[in-house]
Amino acid sequence: MKKSLVYTKTGDKGTTGLIGGTRVPKTHIRLEAYGTVDELNSNLGLLATYLMDEHDLNFVQSVQDKLFAIGSHLATDQEKVQLNDVSIITPAEVEAIEREIDAADEILPPLHSFIIPGGSRGSAVCHVCRTVCRRAERRILALSESCTISADLLAYINRLSDYLFVLSRKMNFNEGKDEIFWNNSCK
Repeated sequence: MKKSLVYTKTGDKGTTGLIGGTRVPKTHIRLEAYGTVDELNSNLGLLATYLMDEHDLNFVQSVQDKLFAIGSHLATDQEKVQLNDVSIITPAEVEAIEREIDAADEILPPLHSFIIPGGSRGSAVCHVCRTVCRRAERRILALSESCTISADLLAYINRLSDYLFVLSRKMNFNEGKDEIFWNNSCK
């Protein structure tokens, strides 16, 4: 079997092909959206190296799989081709994130102040993932102004940032690290 080339040279002039064949500039909002999802996925890979809880690790890795599906959804020109079934985010997948949030939140102390990202290294990385997820959400919402984006996909990304917030707290809790609370006196 012949090895495929990593480089194709088709993007040398600043354009790339969508699923469906349409070529768009690499600065297009669609690429900003799925590029930020890819950035989130890379950061989740880093986060996974800090996860000691096997359940959390497995869940984060399942999220990474879903982010590939989301990238495929965002890269598909639905005016030319139909979405592949694997690119469709379902309500059940949104509910799975909600269950993870609820389960983690059960063991955590209540919040009485805003949290400053930090504590353990893993928790800090989790906060980086959360903020990249929020940026991905903003990019996807901007894209949704010009093309159809599934409501379930939008809900999934929104819940994912909530999950990452709760996971960051859980990581500090599990490691016995104090959370850093915002000193709102601003002195």
